[in-house]
Parts: sequence; structure tokens; C-alpha cells
Amino acid sequence: MLKTGITLSRLFEKTEPAARNRQIADLRIGLSYVGIKLDNGVAGLAAVLPGSTARGCTVLKEAGTYIGSPAVETLQYLVEAKDALRRAIGVATANALVLPESGKTEDREATTYLNLQPGEKVAMVGLFAPLVERIRSTGATLTVVEKNPERLEVLSAEEKQKALKDCDVAIITATTLLNGTFEETIGLLGRPRSVVLMGPSTPLVPEIFHDTPVTQLGGSIVADAAKALQVISEGGGTPALRHYLRFVNLLLPDKSR
Repeated sequence: MLKTGITLSRLFEKTEPAARNRQIADLRIGLSYVGIKLDNGVAGLAAVLPGSTARGCTVLKEAGTYIGSPAVETLQYLVEAKDALRRAIGVATANALVLPESGKTEDREATTYLNLQPGEKVAMVGLFAPLVERIRSTGATLTVVEKNPERLEVLSAEEKQKALKDCDVAIITATTLLNGTFEETIGLLGRPRSVVLMGPSTPLVPEIFHDTPVTQLGGSIVADAAKALQVISEGGGTPALRHYLRFVNLLLPDKSR
């Protein structure tokens, strides 16, 4: 099993050279997302997890100092942060530094690449509500592994392990990178034919997943930084943000060769 946090460490190593000459032009922390805009106008996002902020008068002691600071300082949260909020700031910084090469991404809905068949087992780690009926309509069997009891019934540890071990296809939320469970989650997989890491937090960097079972990255590129940051500041989530994002997919090289 991969060491917890190694994927974010790789993300830091991959993006740190690009961060050296960049500064933070804007930073917004909303109820659902963190948004960072760099001095070149490019923005990146990452999710704010429920309960990820400390209670009390001081959540981020660095507040008031981020704008104008070197991007490498927030990028270092990928390897230094002890809490999910700072990790989200680090991931948002990395996502602003990463622009996939033109022609490498595709913008069809993520599940259309999976070619799901009747009777196949799909494990969804983190509830992607809009995909549930789409998946079930193929005849595939869907099991959702969700940590938040307010969204869905929480499976037992044994049920979670069985769902991951037995699945043919896994769809994993990129927030597992933020809460430190990504490496554990992929370590519980059996031999699925497809594994999708999905959500606006997803780093579109295939190289950091080279020795994982991930076959597809489903993430987002900020198309309108000003409007996206406004939505984040006003407490908006994915439904409000999606008008200002471009959802894209990267298909990773076949690892069976």
C-alpha cells in the first residue's frame, strides 16, 4: 500500500518549479470551495470539507497575508499541512499551476468512458448524486461509500472493504486527497478494470498516479476566474460554480502493458 500523503507529495514535486515565479493574486475560502487566482490570471479550486475548520476565533492565522505572497508558500501546504483546509489551499494552488496540454483532455460526461455493462459492480466513494441514476440505468449495481451520515447511510468497515474489493469499476472523490484517505482507499481495491478520480479538486497530473490503479481523471478547469471566485465568496457550491468551469477528463496510459 502506498504511504498516506505520497500523492500530494508528488503533486508538490511536480508543480513546485512552476510556482517559483508566481504570486497569489486572490484567495477565497467559501463554504464549499477554496479558490486561488495567480498573478497570471489562472485560477484553481479545491473542496472545503465539512468540519475541516477549527472552532474558535482564529481559523487561519495567515489570513490577511496571502495576497501577494509567493505561490510556493501555499503550495507547501501539500506536504506540510496538518488539516484539510490548508491541504485544500495547497491543492487549489497546484490546480492553478496545472494546465493540461491542448488536445489531451476530453469533455464528455465522465461515466460515458466507462462502458458499464449489466451486472457489473460499481463502487462510488463519495456521493456524486447526479451520476447515481445514470449508472443504475446501465444495469450495473452501485454501492456508495459515503462518510457524511447527513448525505447517506454510512456503510460498516466490512461493507466498505467488500464493495471496494469486489468492484469492477470504482469512482473515487478527489476529496480523499484532502482528508488523507486516498492511498488507503485504492489499497482496498481488488482488480477493477477502471478507476476514476473525480471532482473539481482533482489534480490533472497523470504522472503522480503512475503506480496506482487510477485510469481516468475527471476534473475541472476554471474558465472564468472572476465569476468563480465571486461564487465561492458568496457561499456557492458546484451547481453555482459549474457555469464558470470546464469539466474535463484525462485518460491515463494503459498500465497493463
